This record gives sequence, structure tokens and C-alpha cells, in this order.
Amino acid sequence: MAAAERTFSDVKEVILSAHKDTVAEDKVGFYNKWANNYEQDVDILDYRAPYLAAECLSAAFQGDRAQAVVLDMACGTGLVASLLQKKGFQNFHGVDGSEGMLRLAHRKGLYQDLKQCILGAQPLPAPAESYDAVLIVGALSVGQVPCSVIRELWQATKPGGYVCMTTRANASNREYKEELESVLQLMEQKGLWSRVTVLEEDLWEKAVSDQESGYIPGVVYLYRKSVGARHEQFNAMNQEV
Repeated sequence: MAAAERTFSDVKEVILSAHKDTVAEDKVGFYNKWANNYEQDVDILDYRAPYLAAECLSAAFQGDRAQAVVLDMACGTGLVASLLQKKGFQNFHGVDGSEGMLRLAHRKGLYQDLKQCILGAQPLPAPAESYDAVLIVGALSVGQVPCSVIRELWQATKPGGYVCMTTRANASNREYKEELESVLQLMEQKGLWSRVTVLEEDLWEKAVSDQESGYIPGVVYLYRKSVGARHEQFNAMNQEV
């Protein structure tokens, strides 16, 4: 089917498949096949997470945007980087598990570095304390990327840098969201970062489940890594979880 002919019914079928809990290799194959239709499909879905995350980070960011280096995890085709570029950010590194998605991201010409990595199954190919901002938009949900990657986001961020994350807040993702927020709160309690803002949005994306209608809700979380945070604190927290 040509991309121009796609309908909400087509997108609904794809999104429901994306939310299934499958092994990492199958998930990568799914995204490779979806890559060419991805941007049109999320537009049909009225998927607002990339826009909301970019707005949230941009509003809070303190520093020289032209010099800041941003790590875009689960970068897909580069939607978030495209939005951040319009807000003055210029330096992007991207990581994604899908070669198909990475090829399309490369064509945008926004990224200075792109690497393939299955998040949660392989070590994050990013040096510690190297990024002014780290984002993961859309991938933190049931059947996608495990909450354990949050620690890798923290490690890659410079002291004083920002970490921006999103997740769905509908019924099918409730348990995952609770687990995610438990990790975020524990890291704050341990002094690893401080919460900048949490944005709850009712109009996150169009509902695709037969048990839901209209739009489903979602959340943007923005944290700032503590300047004085030490890896000893981080390691001690890992022993508790």
C-alpha cells in the first residue's frame, strides 16, 4: 500500500502490534518494516510526545544551545531532533535499535553520530557524563524498553544536565508507569537528580484499543542531574533495586 493511502485503521493495527511484548529481535524487525511509514503514521495518530518533550526541555534548558550536545535515545527517524533544532539546538547523537529507522534519521542530516543499540538488551554506546541533555521519547512503555535503562541515561548525562523521558498513562501501561515513577523517585531521594517538571497531558495520542476512545493520556518527566552526584551513590542505589 502506498504511504499516501494509509488510514487510521492501518495505523491502529500497527500500534497494537508495537505494544505487544515480544523478544528484542522481533521488535527490531517490526520497526525496520515500519520505518518508511512511521512519520506519516504518527501524524495520523496525532502523536504529540515528541512536540511536548521538545517544548518541555526547551523551556527549562539553561545554557548555550548551539554548543550543547544532545543524546536522542530511541531516536527513530529523528522527530525529536528536528523539533529541537528549531529551538536552537544543533548537536545531536542518536541511538536506536532499528537500522531502518537510523537510515531515515541519517538522511535528515541532523545527527553528528548515530549508533545501533537495542536498549535494555545491550550496553548503551555513550560515554559517561558527556551530554548536556538526554532524551528518550516514546520507548519507555510496556513491551518496549525496560525501566533499567534510566540508570544509563543518568550515567550519560553531564552533572547539571537534563534528562527528559515520556511514557503513556493509559490503563494498559499503568503498571509500567508505576515502576518507572518508582525508579525516578528513588533516584531523586538518593540525590542523583532533582525533578524539574512533570507534564501530564490528556491528549497524548489517539486511542487504538477497543477499550478506549478519543485520546489516551501521557506524561513528560524532566529531571536535572545533581552537580555533586557521585557514582558511589548510583552504585549503592543499584544494590537496593
